[in-house]
Amino acid sequence: MKHMNKLVLLRHGQSQWNLENKFTGWKDVPLTEKGINEANNAGLLLKKNNIKIDKIFSSVLERANKTAEIAIMASEIENLHKNGILIYEKDQRLNERDYGDLVGLNKTETAKKFGKEQVHIWRRSYDTPPPNGESLKDVVDRVSPYFTETIQPFILGKKNVLIVAHGNSLRAIMIKVGMYKPEQISSIELPTGSPLCLDYANGQLKKHYYLN
Repeated sequence: MKHMNKLVLLRHGQSQWNLENKFTGWKDVPLTEKGINEANNAGLLLKKNNIKIDKIFSSVLERANKTAEIAIMASEIENLHKNGILIYEKDQRLNERDYGDLVGLNKTETAKKFGKEQVHIWRRSYDTPPPNGESLKDVVDRVSPYFTETIQPFILGKKNVLIVAHGNSLRAIMIKVGMYKPEQISSIELPTGSPLCLDYANGQLKKHYYLN
């Protein structure tokens, strides 16, 4: 009998700068009302699908932390709280990609300023960073060792793991676990607040799907 366990990837709920179409990067920006609702809904989906989480990892950024806290509250998973406070591991290696000089700029304005083609390369190429920022490859190089050393042992230990992070740090994990090749990943859009469930059997990834 194969033992199945799950890795759930959750991009934070909509943030104020998602709404305003700005490059956010490592800047702390709060969730919008919609983002709070998305986080709550993510927790309800965990509950509906009867997924009990054993361990949570998150970036150090507020929008991911709040999403984790709201989702687990809604999921009614009890074992992750101590004195009413959510117990989870935060690490900046799970932070969003640092967009450098683009942080805080509206994406449409940025295209006007630097040219649409150049901005497209910065956003979607694998290894070309924006000025003073990180490429997606840099994010993969940052996330991968942390995943291998800190997160993977829980997966191999047949625990259910939740990672609440950001579009690009979660893309890096998708590359790391073999869901996509580096050249495919830039076209993968991760919706905010939608739990992506990866099913493992004895440490091997078997399938992945969004919870509904």
